[in-house]
Order: sequence, then structure tokens, then C-alpha cells
Amino acid sequence: MIHLDAVSKQHGKQLLFVEVSAVIHRGEKVGLVGPNGAGKTTIFRMIMQTEVPDEGAVRVDRGVSLGYFSQDVGEMAGCSAVAATMDGAGPVSTIAAELRDLEQALADPASAEDPDAFDRLITRFGEVQSRYEELGGYALDARAREILAGLGFDQSMMDGDVDRLSGGWKMRVALARILLMNPDALLLDEPTNHLDLESILWLERYLRDFPGALLMTCHDREFMNRVIGKIVEIDGGELTTYSGNYDFYEQQRAIAETQAQARFERQQAMLAKEMRFVERFKTHAAKAAQVQSRVKKLEKIDKVEPPRRRRALSFDFRPAPRSGNDVVKIAGVDKAYGPKVVYRGFDLMIRRRERWCVLGENGAGKSTLLKLIAGESSPDHGEVTIGAAVKLGYFAQHAMDLLDPGHTVFETIHGAFPIASIGQLRALAGAFGFSGDDIDKPVSILSGGEKARVVLALMLYDPPNLLVLDEPTNHLDMATKEMLVAALSVYEGTMIFVSHDRHFLAQLSDRVLEIHGGAPRVYLGGYSEYVAQTGREAPGMRT
Repeated sequence: MIHLDAVSKQHGKQLLFVEVSAVIHRGEKVGLVGPNGAGKTTIFRMIMQTEVPDEGAVRVDRGVSLGYFSQDVGEMAGCSAVAATMDGAGPVSTIAAELRDLEQALADPASAEDPDAFDRLITRFGEVQSRYEELGGYALDARAREILAGLGFDQSMMDGDVDRLSGGWKMRVALARILLMNPDALLLDEPTNHLDLESILWLERYLRDFPGALLMTCHDREFMNRVIGKIVEIDGGELTTYSGNYDFYEQQRAIAETQAQARFERQQAMLAKEMRFVERFKTHAAKAAQVQSRVKKLEKIDKVEPPRRRRALSFDFRPAPRSGNDVVKIAGVDKAYGPKVVYRGFDLMIRRRERWCVLGENGAGKSTLLKLIAGESSPDHGEVTIGAAVKLGYFAQHAMDLLDPGHTVFETIHGAFPIASIGQLRALAGAFGFSGDDIDKPVSILSGGEKARVVLALMLYDPPNLLVLDEPTNHLDMATKEMLVAALSVYEGTMIFVSHDRHFLAQLSDRVLEIHGGAPRVYLGGYSEYVAQTGREAPGMRT
């Protein structure tokens, strides 16, 4: 269906691919993995023919339709979310736009002032409506609404002006548009960004049932494991294919690295032995023939290269100061936004070293709870009390916007910790993925994920004993997530967090607060135990 044949590609001085080949067959669900900058997006663009290879060919079988979702949403304005979704559905979207215009024209009282013009409008409306029905337009509207509902939209959002939506919700509209196309092959670049857990679960089921081919990048390990059956890895200018999900790929990659290291070490030992013989007997006339023979043998040997190893990010916490046993006390809290009641008579006690994850649908009050604890918001009634000797660190969804765009990464970190040594700060930056020249990048050009890494580095270098984290894994790549999970696993403070990453939830929580229908409920045990007890992975959803 999609073929990469001996493709080579270079961007400036960076060599991305050297004569690489891969194939995606009908119905295959393929994960594309590799470090940042390896060329994943370039592969998408070559398949879509917005870029061409320097050598080789990228071919798509005749008649195969492609749907490409990228992080570049483009302009959306002047219509509803449903209309914007249907705009990607081919010819029927053009008919739908004309039908909307005709409906507005007929609803205008001024149109009845000219009977002939009004008759022409009615005639044209009948023709367009008939054609719209032939193309399945009314079914398409229902299908668009079904997809948008799966991605978290309520009816008012579907029918509201798409231009009023935030960037994250516009990304969902762009994704819905691609899904509505129902192409032969989906190309999805980070589709779970900006989605909550409920929407991720819906998309997971949708893609598992999707009959076409799928090529996807994604930083959600559990999502990849459940959807993908084949991995194509980009590393060092090469493509390597693994059959299996992401966990299987990691196991096989580790085995391959171990075997490559063993081959390298065996050859190095053999070469060292031969060189010792040559050095020892090169001046012995009686051994001259043997020495020459071994020298020629060494010249002909294909040298085994040492295996490339990705640098694993790691970060060790400084010990956090000890807090009192009662860390946060929420007593009789009421909170409402206008007519919407979020909490009424809410009580909760968070004690030292507990790790609470907060689950709930959009608008249930997850971020509100974290803001109340962090002091960013106040209850309408009741009290939120922070305990003795508590040092609080708060990662908010808007935290990246507070960074000074005129500073570099190093200047930002150094400004926060002016008495720390340059070596310490470079080690901190390196642990969060800023090594070499990356430390001198201006904040203004950083991606969302890079900004999140800077904020986390600032928070965790001098660790608080209470971490309040609102979606800390948004935009983080797989390596940074793994580093963060490893670091927080040995953190000795208290945590309360919201995340849509099930691996993060399962690894770090030992308490669950479910906010559903205005009635918070506590579950002892972590996220995995919550799933086992309730039979659902998110409030209101079944497994």
C-alpha cells in the first residue's frame, strides 16, 4: 500500500536516511518511533508528497486515499465545529456549505421582497438538498457528531463557533475531520496530544476497529501497546522493522543491543589477540610468514561497529524536607462557577507520602481541585488548609506561558538557582533533555514539550515536599516520561496529580480520587486497583 524504496534524505547538514526501505500493507497498524529530529515527520511529508526524497522513491498504490493529521491545525473560523469537521469530507462538504448559505438566505426576510429571486432560491435549495441527500450528507452530519462526541464535545460546542475554541479543542476538530474522511490509510502525528483520558480511550477503540492502514507517532505507551502491531524505528539514518507492540519492540531492541555489544566485544578481543601476536613476533624471522599472514587477515576483516546506544535520561532528587503528617485538609468546601456547581460540602485529607491521582471527565473539577490546593483559587465556602512545614510545588497547564521568551534555557535555570555551579545546572539541563548546544536555545523557539521540561527542571531541582501536578506529561516524549516516572517513583514527598497517561497513573498512584457527577469518591489503592475494582479506566466508561 505504502512503499519506501531505498530512500535517502538530507536536511541541510543533517543526514536523515541512507537508502532505507519499508512497506505498510493494507490493514496494518504501524507505530513510527525514534528520537526527536530523527525524521518521523519527514516520512509523513514524503508519503503526502509535500517533500520528496533526495534518492529513491516513496510510492502509494494507485487509488489509495490518505488522511494526514499533524500538529499544524491551520485556520478554522466562520462555521460550527460540526461544519468544520465536515469540511474535510470531500465533495459533500462543498454541498453542505452551499446548503447552509441557502438556508441563511431563505431565513432573511429581505429575500421575500423579490418573488422571482425567492423562487430561484427555493429551486436551488431543493436541488442542493437533493444532491446533499444523495451523497449521504445527513448521515455524515450524524457521523461527524458521533466522532466529536467521542473526542469530548458536547452539543453546544459542536454547534458553536469553531473560532471560539482553544487551540487544543481545534486540534480535536482537525482530528475529527481526518477520521470522518475514513481514508484507506491514516497518518497520525501525535493524535493523543490535547486529549483527555476519556477521549483517548474512545480513539483507542476507534483505531483498533479501523479497517484501513495506520501509521502513527505517539508518546503514550499504553495507547501504542493496544493499537499498534508493528513498529518501524528510525535511528542513525536507518529504518528497522519489529513485529509486535511497543513493549515487544523495547524488549527486542534491548536484546539486539546486547547481542551487538557481545559481537563487538568478541571481535575486539580477537583483534587484540592477533595484534599481540604481530607485535610480539614482527621482528622474528622464523615467524615472518605467520606475521604477514595475520596482518593480511586483519586488513580483510569487516570491523564490527560498537552498537549505538540512546542516552537514557536520569534525574536524582535531592531529599525533600519532611512535612507534617497532615499535608492538605479540605473541609466542607463549596465551589461553583455561575450556575455550575463543582463541589458541595467536599471533605478530603491528604497525608504525608500519599500519592493521589485525580480522575474525572472534562469539567468535573480536576484542575479546580489542584488550584484550590495550590492557592490559585479560593473556595466559595469551607476551608483548604495546608499543613505544617509543607513546601508546595505546582505544575499548572499554563506554567509554560510564564517562562521569559527572551531568555535561553540556561539563563532561565541559572536565574532560578544563581548560586548553583555551572556544572550542576548543566547536569540538571541534561537530565531534562537539554545537552550540548540545546542549553543555549531561546525559550521563544522551544516546543511545548521542551517548555514543559524546563518548568519541571525548575520545580524538581530544589524539590518541594508536596507536588501538585496538572497534566505534567502533556507533550513529553517517551524518554522524558520514563525519566520522570523513575524520578518520582523514589520521591519521598506527597503528590496529587492529574494525568491522561495510564502508564504514569499506574506507576505513581496509591490513592484515587474520582470526581464524577459532583460526588467525589475515594478509592484506596492505585490506578491499577481502581480499574480492577470498577471495571472502567475512566469515570463513566467501561473497559
